[in-house]
Amino acid sequence: MKTQAIIDHIVHWLTGYVEAAGMNGFVVGVSGGIDSAVTSSLCARTGKPVLLLNMPIYQSADQVKRSSDHIQALAADYPNVTGADQDLTPAFAALETGFPAEIQDDLTMANSRSRLRMLTLYAYAGHHRMLVAGTGNKVEDFGVGFYTKYGDGGVDLSPIADLVKSQVYELGRALGVRESILKAPPTDGLFGDDRTDEGQIGASYDELEAAMAHEALPEAEKTAAETTLSPREKEVLAIYRQRHRANRHKMEPIPVCTIPRELLEG
Repeated sequence: MKTQAIIDHIVHWLTGYVEAAGMNGFVVGVSGGIDSAVTSSLCARTGKPVLLLNMPIYQSADQVKRSSDHIQALAADYPNVTGADQDLTPAFAALETGFPAEIQDDLTMANSRSRLRMLTLYAYAGHHRMLVAGTGNKVEDFGVGFYTKYGDGGVDLSPIADLVKSQVYELGRALGVRESILKAPPTDGLFGDDRTDEGQIGASYDELEAAMAHEALPEAEKTAAETTLSPREKEVLAIYRQRHRANRHKMEPIPVCTIPRELLEG
């Protein structure tokens, strides 16, 4: 992988996109994880104004610290970068108070956290005439659909969505992302505990990348390759396929009911 060339390509793409849109720069939600660290670092390199938001909601202290440390380090290196802390815990607590108890299951409220953050990003972006830069990678966005529809999936552009997780890590090392972020287990931080992405999905990103590569094979090669898979590889492939099927609605355009012409003209 030509890491530096990919970095230059993404930075050039970001610069061209924001200029063509007539907007001022980028807003990025920083979580303390590798994806948002890489995305924000790439946006910083455009030289355009970049606003990094730390948006804790009942967040663990280590996640908040990683986010804050990354924002401070990037702002110190790039004069076009500023950071802001927006504690969303009170706003989320108000939602919890207002929602009926019967709909407050773990997943519903986790997705509500993500959507509250999306609302916040767009409030800042709208005020400053900026674009919301997404932080999803290829495995999450187009493989298993591991994101919240109209939450962290609600963005204006996706700089790293054509890179799998291992490639994002490689970019992170080249961009000088802090070691604490590079070593932190990936987590969405939406449940107020220490559960990881791997724990939720049932497979590591390396395993999911292999499954995604397998599914991209021509049908004949895929069928032949499946005879050589280990029991664990078959288990991960089943996890990948199940999640991909269940989350296709996140990856495809919103379905539009097309009205037959004869009905419109009748």
